[in-house]
Amino acid sequence: MKNILIIFSISVLFATQTHKELIADIEQTLMAPCCWSGTVNDHGHSQLESEIKSMVETGQSRQQVIDHFVKTYGERILAIPVAQGFNFMVWIAPALIAIAAFTVLGLYIRSPKINNDKPADESTTDSSIPFNEQIEKELQELDA
Repeated sequence: MKNILIIFSISVLFATQTHKELIADIEQTLMAPCCWSGTVNDHGHSQLESEIKSMVETGQSRQQVIDHFVKTYGERILAIPVAQGFNFMVWIAPALIAIAAFTVLGLYIRSPKINNDKPADESTTDSSIPFNEQIEKELQELDA
């Protein structure tokens, strides 16, 4: 009889621990609907925490609890979007952006360099400035 009592108490202890782990996992999976800025675990949303705890204690599985909240709040409640439909772009876009960035960087590095070094005396008599000769003439008159 004593052995049965010990085995029962150990099994209750492990069951409680698995419930706590399951509750923590679900709380990290769901966003807090009060402001949508963090998970239930991070935010400390007491109403959802108690609802999750009661659902797990009644024997519902992780997926059943998550499905209940998705039906109630929509897919926005999920901290990690489901990789289906348009949400698939959330998973693909970073990879595509990284590939495009590395391609542009590679093309930039491999492009030939144009040497724009000009002698110092040529820069003072640059003929690309409109009315440069007239400006120089007027400046010389002012200096005299």
